[in-house]
Amino acid sequence: MTPQLWQDDWFAAATPLGMRAWRAVEAQHVVAAMRLVDSLDEQAMLEQLLERSKPPLPREVSAQQHYLLSTPFRYRPHHGSRFRQAGSPGIWYGADSVRTACAEVAYWRWRFLLDSEGLLDQELLTEHTVFSAQVQGLAIDLSAQPWQQARTQWTQSLDYSATQAVAGAANTRGMDWLRYESVRDPAGLCCAVFNPQALVSLDLKSQQTWHCRTTQSAVRMVHGEDRYEWQLGALRPKG
Repeated sequence: MTPQLWQDDWFAAATPLGMRAWRAVEAQHVVAAMRLVDSLDEQAMLEQLLERSKPPLPREVSAQQHYLLSTPFRYRPHHGSRFRQAGSPGIWYGADSVRTACAEVAYWRWRFLLDSEGLLDQELLTEHTVFSAQVQGLAIDLSAQPWQQARTQWTQSLDYSATQAVAGAANTRGMDWLRYESVRDPAGLCCAVFNPQALVSLDLKSQQTWHCRTTQSAVRMVHGEDRYEWQLGALRPKG
């Protein structure tokens, strides 16, 4: 059992907060489906069948909410994440800049490559949609006082026990989301949204297509003239 790293009265610092959050999602589902069909009608039918096979949306998610906002909440992944225990309801993660969103993608692409023995000597090419949404709701900010007193625990590279514990406590107390320092891009901030209703708007005009090249030694993400690259030393977790 993880020791409690905060004082209960720290939650008194919770306040309505807003943030423009960028998120990157893999964008190859349409291309993959097109390989299996011969016409637009067949493509539409296949996508309908795929949609029916997905878990239903939770009751708190509006059927009118765009899939870029609602999708994480319909799944209970078997693997845990920084603020979600394995098997728990999904969380919508975002970042305060495109760079920070790309840094998070870069790390997990690299981890995927290293965890896939058959891909170790290959390069992994993927396409990602990067977009922004407005987050608004009752929140705590782990990058500010009093929460920053436990910063070492919130910024662990691999041990998520403390962050999962504080997320559970925040969710129980009715927090809509929380803000925290990015571990993969320390200059940036990220958000973890528990309540889908805290995603109040989606800016479809902000959508960008980024191409990602992942190898054992580096990850490069490119969008037109914009490009970011992370070498092995920056990707490897510390501690």
